[in-house]
Amino acid sequence: MTNEPKESFRDRIVTMNEKGGRNWIYANKPSGKYYKARNIVGIILLAFLFITPYIKVDGEPLLLFDIIHRKFVLFGVVFWPQDFHLFVIGLISIIVAIITFTVVYGRVWCGWTCPQTIFMEIIFRRIEYWIEGSGDQQRIRNNGEDSFDKLWRKTLKHFIFILISFFITHTMLSYIVGVEMVKQYITGSPTENFSVFVAIMIFTAAFYVVFAYFREQVCSLICPYGRLQGALLDNNTLMVTYDYKRGESRGPMRKEEDRAEAGKGDCVNCHKCTTVCPTGIDIRDGIQLECINCTACIDACDGVMERYKLPKGLIRITSLNNVEKGEKFKWTPRIIAYTTLMVALTGVLIVLFNLRSDFETTILRVQGSLYQKVDDQHLSNIYNYKVVNKTNREAELSIKLISPEGEVQLAGSLMKIEKQKKMQGAFLIKLSTEQLTGSNTEIKIGIYEGEELIEVISTSFVGP
Repeated sequence: MTNEPKESFRDRIVTMNEKGGRNWIYANKPSGKYYKARNIVGIILLAFLFITPYIKVDGEPLLLFDIIHRKFVLFGVVFWPQDFHLFVIGLISIIVAIITFTVVYGRVWCGWTCPQTIFMEIIFRRIEYWIEGSGDQQRIRNNGEDSFDKLWRKTLKHFIFILISFFITHTMLSYIVGVEMVKQYITGSPTENFSVFVAIMIFTAAFYVVFAYFREQVCSLICPYGRLQGALLDNNTLMVTYDYKRGESRGPMRKEEDRAEAGKGDCVNCHKCTTVCPTGIDIRDGIQLECINCTACIDACDGVMERYKLPKGLIRITSLNNVEKGEKFKWTPRIIAYTTLMVALTGVLIVLFNLRSDFETTILRVQGSLYQKVDDQHLSNIYNYKVVNKTNREAELSIKLISPEGEVQLAGSLMKIEKQKKMQGAFLIKLSTEQLTGSNTEIKIGIYEGEELIEVISTSFVGP
């Protein structure tokens, strides 16, 4: 009969107990170099989020995603539905970039730049620390008896949570309709824009529920990216990893004890890494679905190692191959493939962006129309045109026939188009019968701004 230890494995997420109920996470506030760096990144991103709606470039917002009017502004450059292919390629490039970084660095996006994590760790959890104390103090207070102290702290915290959720909702709305329109909504009566008012209330409630109650459950259960990572990570991926070879077996630190002789590793079993984890996992159990690579456990463990004069890095950013085999990071065929695809898509996007015209012109012969006989030697066709001015200036355009020689009859010699507007109309083209090559003659039409040719459009001229 053997006395081998029995292995146990989790069959549920750490925030769920055996009865299917919620295990509430009370994470303590970490401290250390990674926490400071993460705070700097978070503050920069929050400042960008809240300040950007007020920044204008040539009269246009820095960023705008006006889905209703199908107008999108990226860093002051206006994009219309005609530029939709750029958005598709750009979105694909972002997805491939995230996949590439996940393959190499794990869930670094989740722990450092995801809005859910930044809002939770930089804003909402900080408010909890300020009002209710550390994670341990929150647990004691919540599990204790009801009291006035507990009541006012909870009331104040949730009131502030609601106000911040309200502010976040208006900020997000300003990216869709513009900050000027949001000001009108705020100063106007709710009855004037009742549907907008209802939408604001719904999204405010959603943000409040997410950050007051759902919290880490969003990362573990809802976010599709968290599920996707299982198919992207491998033993070569750089992740927050516990060095079990160095740390095991665990045991408390005792004075004047030779830990190596006692069969103990460097892990003193202090559980500091688990008390600061925002998703409640024990990193010493290995790579887990809930880990978001926030590095809080690294800071906590390094602090303990420094206190006991042991080498730092028991928990560190490394790969399983490094821990198990001592191998350094290497470029695998998969990483090379993803990186190549990301670079190629980025290159295509840059080229297409540089080739993007300031004006989008569509010219079509009126459907079902036949040629008209002007005189014995000339015929005419009628065409519809539509021009979109993508610039921030008014433009005066003209239509001229490049080949073959002929006459263009337009209502007025110039088309005046206001900035960010489109116009449409009709015009005639007259050709002599000698220039026709058959029932369909190819013609080239030029769109000019002043004397500058900005676009050439090929179409057909119908004859007998």
